Amino acid sequence: MELDEMKLAWQALDRRLVQQQALHLQLYRDSRMDHLRRRLRPLVWGLLLQIPLGIALMLWGISFWSSHLGDVGSMISGIAMQVFGTLGVIFPARTLAMLQGIDYAAPVLDIQHRIADLRAWRVKVEAPVFAVLGSVIWIPALLMLAQYAGDRAGVNLWDHVRPGFVIWLVLSAVVSLAVVGLAYVVLRRLGLLRWLANQLAGRAVQRAEAELDAVMRFERENG
Repeated sequence: MELDEMKLAWQALDRRLVQQQALHLQLYRDSRMDHLRRRLRPLVWGLLLQIPLGIALMLWGISFWSSHLGDVGSMISGIAMQVFGTLGVIFPARTLAMLQGIDYAAPVLDIQHRIADLRAWRVKVEAPVFAVLGSVIWIPALLMLAQYAGDRAGVNLWDHVRPGFVIWLVLSAVVSLAVVGLAYVVLRRLGLLRWLANQLAGRAVQRAEAELDAVMRFERENG
């Protein structure tokens, strides 16, 4: 009878230990998930600031080309700015939707997959698109500002364009794109593509990944 009582006591102790360990794991996980939310918060703020800027550029482009109908050069410049501004709204909105889709109560592996998708989106889609477009968008912006000056003087910029100016525009775009390509090649030759990917993903994503790695290690060691 004493042996049975001892077995029951050990079983009860084991259950309490298991419950305490589970509680400890849950408390640790909840703490880390709170840290994770805070790590991602600066990214959310940055994205929320980008959207009004994208809207402003989009409206600027629309306002410009709609007030210069029939002027092909001006319309192209305005539409280019409208497209750039529109992407400046769509891309941050897409990233915010990905962040909103993270379920912090889900298994850590699922959250890691979400963060990995976020990293891939920022590094493989968002960054290349804005690197290419951002390197040449200054050209239509410059042309739009020049045409505003022409409007005040009653002059159409494109009526006085010389072949040399068009060649300069083309060369400027080529050089700008070449600089972006050259920077990528140099970083690749130096073995810094991983560093580049981290920079493009952003510090918030890197810190979130570190938090999740810590949770995974803790669960493996104490699970």
